[in-house]
Amino acid sequence: MADAEVEVGPEALAFRQVVAVARGGARVSLSDGALKLIGEARAHIEELSARPTPVYGVSTGFGALATRHIAPDLRARLQLNIVRSHAAGSGPEVEREVVRALMLLRLRTLATGRTGVQPTTARTLAELLNAGITPQVFEHGSLGCSGDLAPLAHVALALIGEGSVRDAGGELKPAAEALAQAGITPVKLGAKEGLALLNGTDGMLGMLVLAINDLRALLVAADVAAAMTVEALLGTDRVFAADLQNLRPHPGQAASAANLRALLGASEIMESHRGPDCTRVQDAYSLRCAPQVNGAARDTVEHAELVAGRELASAIDNPVVLPDGRVESNGNFHGAPIAYVLDFLAVPTADVASMSERRTDRMLDKARSYGLPAFLADDPGVDSGHMIAQYTQAAIVSDLKRLAAPASADSIPSSAMQEDHVSMGWNAARKLRRSVDGLAQVIGIEILTAARALDLRTPLRPGPATAAVVAKLRERVPPPGPDRYLAPEMAAATEMVLDGSLVAAAEAVTGPLS
Repeated sequence: MADAEVEVGPEALAFRQVVAVARGGARVSLSDGALKLIGEARAHIEELSARPTPVYGVSTGFGALATRHIAPDLRARLQLNIVRSHAAGSGPEVEREVVRALMLLRLRTLATGRTGVQPTTARTLAELLNAGITPQVFEHGSLGCSGDLAPLAHVALALIGEGSVRDAGGELKPAAEALAQAGITPVKLGAKEGLALLNGTDGMLGMLVLAINDLRALLVAADVAAAMTVEALLGTDRVFAADLQNLRPHPGQAASAANLRALLGASEIMESHRGPDCTRVQDAYSLRCAPQVNGAARDTVEHAELVAGRELASAIDNPVVLPDGRVESNGNFHGAPIAYVLDFLAVPTADVASMSERRTDRMLDKARSYGLPAFLADDPGVDSGHMIAQYTQAAIVSDLKRLAAPASADSIPSSAMQEDHVSMGWNAARKLRRSVDGLAQVIGIEILTAARALDLRTPLRPGPATAAVVAKLRERVPPPGPDRYLAPEMAAATEMVLDGSLVAAAEAVTGPLS
């Protein structure tokens, strides 16, 4: 069951909690422990601010301007200025779920008591989330070092009642107007608070958590697609046997092969060519090696989840308030740990899609499809069948291969060479979102094509699990026939991959797939 409310404290948030708030609109609350820590750290910051000795981020400028001691009467203006000047994003608007994830993760860092903000500031950020107010954040502006500065600045701008937001209904309006309508009082920033609201890896981390959540589901759907195609192409399931898989004990491979065995169980089509009359020696790699590729992708996701879990337990700010009262500058805002795994995930995402496209192409090629009509057309020559669906897959896969090139290998110095090496983690996260979306489309097209091929194997019947997937798909997509408008059918298949209904149909037969 999804979380209706997520309590935010100094402890790490769970993946499901991030997804519940970002996508499900779950409400948030600050724990008593968090409010106590925030209050204690704030009292310390105010005491330091009153001292004549400069403290970075409290009574000095920032970045390359850190050498200037700021007089007390200018410090409120300093905090306001950093938010306004850093809210310098441009390009397309970032998705609501990404902004909500970013807001939640920044709130959780504030809840650690390591940033020194006022309790009111943390409460107001929670109020924005609960009111469904989403600051307008833009595609470009973060270098993934010193945190996601520009994206976080646009959120901070809304906290002070400036900039633009979308209300709970999605209407774009001035932040001051939206806050007033929700009964929320804008924050008046005190010492250090502007900086504390900007120095975090929250945007790239939020996108990593969402991508991991999606890839876990898509890799199960990729196994469903592979099983349907193996069946449709009269392939063998012997290569998926547990004793063969155990010779190479990668856990993801074992999980994928177990899924394929379960999905192909009790198939009339598979049984029809097990006898001595079968002349097939071995299947093409795109069929035979599906567990190796889909499994390696799973293991990559496992590594990414390990990194994300560590980051979810982190308190990212600069400077930070330590338990012993010291306020210390540090480099924990550098996004490299997240950037690397965001880039890493883009590689198997492209490769799983590439293998899926190759299987689709085999079903359409009369020379390699073992008795299926050319392009699965009703009347080949008059009808084109799924010919162009594979073109669309190929176009998407080509894009995914380009998106697999790392963003984190790049660095452009900024801030007068103070920030002379940056992670580009935000860019890695943005391109991974496009990659995950492309993978869902490619898998949807393979399932759509395999379902048509399985129908064309009649009177032989597929196994109960794959038959259940075909039956579920047929609720929205008609069975084979003459050419018709294909784009809506491809879109429907993709939607059913994304909403989990096709995998759920298979699992109603097999039990949970891993």
